[in-house]
Amino acid sequence: MITLYHCRDARSFRALWALEEMGLPYELHVLPFPPRARHEGMKDLNPLGTIPVLFDGGRRMTESAAIPHYLATKYGPTPLAVSPQEPGYADYLNFLVMGEATLTFPQTIHLRYAVFAAPEARRPEIARDYAEWFGARLRNAETMMDGDYAAAGRFTMADVSLAYAIKLALGIGLAEFVTPGMQAYFERVSTRAAYARAMAAQRQAEG
Repeated sequence: MITLYHCRDARSFRALWALEEMGLPYELHVLPFPPRARHEGMKDLNPLGTIPVLFDGGRRMTESAAIPHYLATKYGPTPLAVSPQEPGYADYLNFLVMGEATLTFPQTIHLRYAVFAAPEARRPEIARDYAEWFGARLRNAETMMDGDYAAAGRFTMADVSLAYAIKLALGIGLAEFVTPGMQAYFERVSTRAAYARAMAAQRQAEG
């Protein structure tokens, strides 16, 4: 049985969405955020103190962009992954990583200085700089997409990674940096049944 430790709407949503896309059985634990400060024993689950933490048998994974690809390639074959023989393979890997490293990272720095820091330590000018950084990268990413999707002309785990970055922006007040095209993209992929199941699963697990 796969076990996922998750915080509502955090990066670990990628792993939850991927599990639902694959139709795999799993056990879900929704933790309070930030888990390293509010969940006793978090460092035992993940020495980094972060989520996601996914256990698959004796294997542990902690990177939200890697988990969807792992699930698709281990438990496939599935069109949710792009094979090395396909023309879209390079774009698939690029967007899989870009969703986290290029598009989610600046948002987390924005949150640090705009929300999570103590009031006296908040730096609105830094927060704004990172929000604008995110917006510029997102606009550039849009020009690299393969039609309606990130890669290979179909929905893949790269879209799980990319779409989460947009979901986060819309949820933390950065909608002004999401272009109409990327807003339409997110609305399209978030109508997938697996996305709805993932949203319902996290609500149910929160109790």
